[in-house]
Formats: sequence, C-alpha cells, structure tokens
Amino acid sequence: MPRNNNFFTMKVISLSDVKKNKVSMEGAYKAWKQIPLSGEDGAPVYSYRVFTVEAGGYTPYHRHDYEHMNYIIDGEGALINEAGDEKPIKTGDFALVLPNEKHQYRNKSKDKDLVIICGVPKEFE
Repeated sequence: MPRNNNFFTMKVISLSDVKKNKVSMEGAYKAWKQIPLSGEDGAPVYSYRVFTVEAGGYTPYHRHDYEHMNYIIDGEGALINEAGDEKPIKTGDFALVLPNEKHQYRNKSKDKDLVIICGVPKEFE
C-alpha cells in the first residue's frame, strides 16, 4: 500500500470525477464503466468498478472465472442467468455472481440509468 511520511495514503474520490469509458466488450449495449478504486491506488485485493447501463441497455452476456459482488446504486432491471431466468434488481439490492456463471445485467427502464457497483479481484479490473 502506498505510504507517505510513514502514514498510509488514503484515497477519496467522487464518482463524478472518475473517467467514464464505453464498455467495448462484444454484446454490450449502452453500457459504461468507471474504476474509482483499483490496484493502481494500492488496493491489495479488490477493485471497485461502477457500471452505468442506460435505459434499454445491457452488459455483455458472459462468464468469467472469478466471482463478483454487486450493489445496485440506482435504477432497476434484471440479472439474467444461463437458463434465461431473470431476477429483478432495484436500488439497494446486492447480487452475487459466482465464478463461471453466465450472466447479464439489463436495464428495464425506459428513461432511467441503472448504476451498479461491482467488486472484483484487482487482477480483473
């Protein structure tokens, strides 16, 4: 962890100050990613990503070999599994996606963004 004058360096940042990048992974539509806390900040284990999925948008339908833990900051939508089953999600909900579970987040709103915090091992930020 970075040190400054024998004290740990802490980071506080507003999400509005974090660069927003379009999700370029195939299958994504109207989805954006920000990384407010990461290994570059000295995080030893996890990084936090924030995904904003615009009205009618979705993340790629994909799988990966690590779990991720999610918190719905704002909006509503669905978490879809490999069988196509939809679990409704809304502001204040938590979701866990286990390693190798195929999944996708969909924004079901016609006019409001879906905003999700996603915690992952820092190697996968």
